[in-house]
Amino acid sequence: MQSAPDPIAQRIRDHATAGRYRVTLHAHQEMVAEEITLGAVLEALTTGTILENYPEHRRGPCCLLHGVTRTGRDLHVVSTTGENLAVIITVYEPEPPKWVTPTQRRTAQ
Repeated sequence: MQSAPDPIAQRIRDHATAGRYRVTLHAHQEMVAEEITLGAVLEALTTGTILENYPEHRRGPCCLLHGVTRTGRDLHVVSTTGENLAVIITVYEPEPPKWVTPTQRRTAQ
């Protein structure tokens, strides 16, 4: 039996697919620094699953999504969840030492 899709992830997915998104300056700077295209970010959003929720974020409720592009590149995207559009706050490739795997944070020792 397949579980129902997460409603927050689905809302972000719908916004991305419909072209209802905005990229913050910080996210744009990260995309340039890590050579991540807007197309790759949108692919990650449309395949993404939520890793962490941040309901009290200063930009409003948002979450960290992990998605994989068509070329197999793992990306993390922090995006708002409460607007009538997805605001892409930051984007990066999950890598050590902070991430053990693309979906598992390194624990503090």
